[in-house]
Amino acid sequence: MGFSTSTISFLLVLGLVQFPVSGHDYKQALSKSILFFEAQRSGHLPPNQRVSWRSHSGLNDGKSSGVDLVGGYYDAGDNVKFGLPMAFTVTTMCWSIIEYGGQLESNGELGNAIDAVKWGTDYFIKAHPEPNVLYGEVGDGKSDHYCWQRPEEMTTDRRAYKIDRNNPGSDLAGETAAAMAAASIVFRRSDPSYSAELLRHARELFEFADKYRGKYDSSITVAQKYYGSVSGYNDELLWAAAWLYQATNDKYYLDYLGKNGDSMGGTGWSMREFGWDVKYAGVQTLVAKILMQGKAGEHTAVFERYQEKAEQFMCSMLGKSTKNIQKTPDGLIFRQRWNNMQFVTSASFLAAVYSDYLSSSKKNLRCSQGNISPSQLLGFSKSQVDYILGDNPRGTSYMVGYGHNYPRQVHHRGSSIVSFKVDQKFVTCRGGYATWYSRKASDPNVLTGALVGGPDAYDNFADNRDNYEQTEPTTYNNAPLLGVLARLISGPTGFDQLLPGVSPTPSSVIIRPAPVPKRKPSTPPAASSPSPITISQKMTSSWKNEGKVYYRYSTKLTNRSTKTLKNLKISITKLYGPIWGVTKTGNSYGFPSWMKSLPAGKSMEFVYIHSATPANVLVSKYSLE
Repeated sequence: MGFSTSTISFLLVLGLVQFPVSGHDYKQALSKSILFFEAQRSGHLPPNQRVSWRSHSGLNDGKSSGVDLVGGYYDAGDNVKFGLPMAFTVTTMCWSIIEYGGQLESNGELGNAIDAVKWGTDYFIKAHPEPNVLYGEVGDGKSDHYCWQRPEEMTTDRRAYKIDRNNPGSDLAGETAAAMAAASIVFRRSDPSYSAELLRHARELFEFADKYRGKYDSSITVAQKYYGSVSGYNDELLWAAAWLYQATNDKYYLDYLGKNGDSMGGTGWSMREFGWDVKYAGVQTLVAKILMQGKAGEHTAVFERYQEKAEQFMCSMLGKSTKNIQKTPDGLIFRQRWNNMQFVTSASFLAAVYSDYLSSSKKNLRCSQGNISPSQLLGFSKSQVDYILGDNPRGTSYMVGYGHNYPRQVHHRGSSIVSFKVDQKFVTCRGGYATWYSRKASDPNVLTGALVGGPDAYDNFADNRDNYEQTEPTTYNNAPLLGVLARLISGPTGFDQLLPGVSPTPSSVIIRPAPVPKRKPSTPPAASSPSPITISQKMTSSWKNEGKVYYRYSTKLTNRSTKTLKNLKISITKLYGPIWGVTKTGNSYGFPSWMKSLPAGKSMEFVYIHSATPANVLVSKYSLE
C-alpha cells in the first residue's frame, strides 16, 4: 500500500538538534518493532504474513453474539482482545506515522506501519455495528490466564462484551474515536473512501461517548482487574476531541477543547505518565501544538494552560521541575514494577515530538529549575531508547531479537509453545503450564521486536517466563516506539511540525494579496512541436508563520492530446515542502492512488506548500493510448 511522504508532515532541515551518533542500529530496531505487531494478530492471517510461526486464530470471535469480531490484536502475552489498550495502541501508531511518516517511508517501513494500523481499524469497524454500540472485549482475563495455550487452539471462553447507551463506556468509546480519527488522517490520501469511513465511525463514537457518559469497566466488569479505568473518561473525551479536530478542522471540536479544558482536567492535571489509561499528557501536547500553530483563536488563554501542563511534563522528565519523574540509578524512567517500559516509550515519544515543535517555533523549554533546549529534550528521548537497546548496566537489550543479549524466556503463550505449524499435537489448558510455561529454556519461537516490561527501580532484571512483570511484552509498549525510532534514524535533523497540512490556514495569518517571488524562468526542453501535455502553475495563497512567508501553489496538468494519458512520470525539483494530489515513486511522481489515467482533454491538479519560488515541474515520461 503506497503512502506519499509529503502527505504526512512537512519536513524542513533546520540543523537545530545536535546529538552524538549512536552505536545502535535504529533502522533495524524500527523494522523489528513493527514486525512484533504481526505476531499479535488475531483472525485470518494474510498471505504476506511475515511472522511465519503464527497461524489463524479466534475465527469464531463474536459468533455467539451475532456479530463478526474476527481480527484485531492480542494485547500482550495472553489471548484476550481488550478494546481500550488496543485502541490506544492504534492511536499512538497513527501519531507516529503522522509525525514521522517521511522517515518511515524512506526506511521502507511505512507500508508495514500502515498495515499494522489497518489490522486494528478493520476490527474497530466490525466492533462498532451501530452508532451507540461498541464491543470492547473478546474473552476474559480470568479464564484465559487459567490456561497456557497457543492462540491457534485456545479452548477458553470467547464471549464478547459491549457497551451501549444503557451500559456506557465513555473512556472506551472516546479512545476508539481517537484511534479512528487519527487513522483517517493516515489513510486520507492513500485510501480516501476508507478514511471517510473511519471518520464517520470516529464522529459517531465521540457523540456516543459524550452523550452517554460512564466508565467502561462499570459496564464491562471483567476488564476491571486487567485494564481498569482509574483515570475515568474525561481525558479520553478531550483526547478524542483533539484528534477529531486534527482530522476535520471542525471548530466544534476546537470549542470542545476550549470550553471543557478546565472542567475536565486538561488544564489542571500535571502528569507524570502517559499511557492507555491516562491520556492527559498526550492531550496537553496536542493542544500545545494547535496553540503553537496559531489556531487557538478565542481559546488561546485556555490552550496556554494546556501547554503549561505539557511543558511541566517535559520538564519533569529532565529533572527540571519541582516534582520530577522517578528514574532508575542508570537513568531509565521508572513509574511502576509491572510493565514499566510502557511509560518509557510513551514519554520518549512525547519528548521527541515536542522537541520538534519547539525547534520549528525556535523556542526553548522554560522550566522552574532552568531552561531546556530542543536538542536536550530529544537527547533525553534518545537516552531512553539507547537504554532499551542495551546501554544499561546489564548490557541487556529489552527488545527481543535486537542485539545478542535479549530476553529468551518471554511471558508469551504463542512464542513459548512450539509453533502450531511445526507440531499440531493439542496443548491442553493446564498441560501448557506443565510442559511449556515451566520449561527453563529459550522460547521455541523468537518474538522479534517485542519490547518486554523491563527492569525494576534499581536496573535489575530476571529473564524468567514466570516473571510476568518484567518479561511480558505489550502492543502499547511498541506503538509509540515506532515514532521515536523513526525520528532518531534521522540524527541531527530538525523538522517543522507546525506548518499547516491539508487543512485551511487560519484566517488570522493569511495575507492577501501576496507577491510571488520573482525568478528566471526555466528553459523547457527543445521540441519540434507543441507538447500534448501542458503544465501551468499559480500561487493561490500565502501566509506568515514565525516571520516566514509560505506559499501555496496549484499545479494543473492537462492532456491536450486526443488519446488517453497513461504511465505518467513527473519530475519535480526545488520542492521544499509537502505536496498533495500525486503519488511519489522513487525520485519521480505519478498519478494519485485514485487515478490510473487521464482522458483526452481532461486536467488533473496537485498542490504544494513551501517558502520559495515555484518548484520546477516537468513531465519526464508518459504514454498515449
